[in-house]
Amino acid sequence: MDALRKILYNRQKGMKFCGIPSFCTANELVIEACIRQAARFNDYVLIEATANQVNQYGGYTGMKPADFRDFVYEIADRNGFDRDRIILGGDHLGPLTWQNEPEASAMAKSVELVKLFVSAGFKKIHLDTSMRVADDPRDKPLTDDTIAGRGAVLYKACEEAYQERLKTHPDEARPAFIIGSEVPIPGGAQEAEDSIAVTKPEAVEKTLQAYRDQFEKQGIHDAFHNIIGIVVQPGVEFGDEEIFHYNRQNASALTAFMKSHPEIVLEGHSTDYQSPEALRQMVEDGIAILKVGPALTFSLREGLFALSMMEAQLVPEEKQAHFPAVLEKVMLQDPANWQKHYHGSEEELKIKRAFSFSDRCRYYFAKPEITGAIDKLFANLREVKIPLSMLRQYMPLQYVKVRDGVLSPDPKDLAEDCVVHLVEDYNYATKLNYLIGDIFAR
Repeated sequence: MDALRKILYNRQKGMKFCGIPSFCTANELVIEACIRQAARFNDYVLIEATANQVNQYGGYTGMKPADFRDFVYEIADRNGFDRDRIILGGDHLGPLTWQNEPEASAMAKSVELVKLFVSAGFKKIHLDTSMRVADDPRDKPLTDDTIAGRGAVLYKACEEAYQERLKTHPDEARPAFIIGSEVPIPGGAQEAEDSIAVTKPEAVEKTLQAYRDQFEKQGIHDAFHNIIGIVVQPGVEFGDEEIFHYNRQNASALTAFMKSHPEIVLEGHSTDYQSPEALRQMVEDGIAILKVGPALTFSLREGLFALSMMEAQLVPEEKQAHFPAVLEKVMLQDPANWQKHYHGSEEELKIKRAFSFSDRCRYYFAKPEITGAIDKLFANLREVKIPLSMLRQYMPLQYVKVRDGVLSPDPKDLAEDCVVHLVEDYNYATKLNYLIGDIFAR
């Protein structure tokens, strides 16, 4: 039994705290931090790429699915981590990046997209056909039947790709699928909101029935053996400055209803910035897959800014990397990835470019100017000794670990540990062994 289906099995046996975090990122430092932390417990790690990050045209990372797989595997190999303990996921696979095209071409590209993900060995496939394409009516939402019908087409394409992959990988486990029509926008809310509506039980039932009907209509009779989860809105979201925290009472009708469907779990998107206790409540309530993305690179950025503040005091000005200034310059030179999302005065925009919870600066981290500034920052701080007292001032959480000898004071390790601190919130929420183990033991 593969790791994802084992979670479902364990929950059916009564392990209500069993779940898994889904780390949705293409950042090398973040992925390395997630892998290193998983290695400490010989754990599985689920790393996902979205359709706008990785697709047949390269996405904004420049990687196709096989490229992303090899990118993650190279990081794992470098850290001595078993590739078999990596679960690769494809997120929002569907017409996400082709919404301006008519259905025929958008779906043809979506079919090619999902086939490439399955052919590359991705094991968690989120089929997302919830968005309109160019020839869909603009004055009303998509029907469940339309969404499910397109999803069934993509499922069939995945099955074809899987059967083809079996010819060269006869022991390959079948991918596990996630469906759902109430799918939050990738990367957080784009406009300020007053409240978040929790998915209604009847909406879940309609979605499930629509998929059953469409699968039967298209001659697919065993799909629900491979669908392990459904994306819902449990009432969590974030924007530039606001966080909508999980309220289990508000979600109680939804979570109580899902007890009648033990064959699937709920998947929560936009769980970024939730408290560890809120994340734990979500898992206990049946939201067993916790998707997190921007908060990971936000944590990395926090660490890099803290290192930059220490660099400013330890390294001559003319030698400094000036990482925050370089990041601001690159974002101003190429505003496409933040301009539609951030609003306000020039002063407000400057703050949002650096500090927004939406973390649009993550789209720039792979640019040569940014990677060069990060490398220079690390190199500069390796040439000096960061005083422990200064580390306590700027990175107090990492200071404790360095003080106690469980974390290296190397600047790269310090930056990655900012991500580890966030990862631990999710591990606490989803993994029973974290309740009885000392996370700082080794």
